[in-house]
Amino acid sequence: MSALRDLEIAPGLVLPARLLSQRFARSGGKGGQNVNKVETKVELRLDLAAAAPLLGPARSARVRAKLAGRIDAEDMLRVACDVHRERGRNLSTALTRMEELLARAIVLPRARRATRPTRASKERRLAAKRRRSGVKRLRTRDDE
Repeated sequence: MSALRDLEIAPGLVLPARLLSQRFARSGGKGGQNVNKVETKVELRLDLAAAAPLLGPARSARVRAKLAGRIDAEDMLRVACDVHRERGRNLSTALTRMEELLARAIVLPRARRATRPTRASKERRLAAKRRRSGVKRLRTRDDE
């Protein structure tokens, strides 16, 4: 069975395993009689308050914003896995998922570069406005 390990989020950024906690529960799905007696589902939790000094304020804010749906009231980032029938495989899958989620969350989005509309797009827009205005003009009645 695999144990908790450090999470390598980005080159030079590693969150130690001591910030993680794990819980096991009985898993649904395939497994026959085994499913009712063996706790193979893994719930992995990362203490964001303790990870904040390692992440820094900007990364920490991005993680909280992007992964808000996975953060509970105790400020813990939660990932669950019950895909496999074995606890060790579920734990390693949950650790990998946690790393991927955090790695995607801390990436800065590329800044949009402002561009100007082309002449053709301006002309298309104005032509569409003229067409629309013509349609509306045809709907009016002349009651003179």
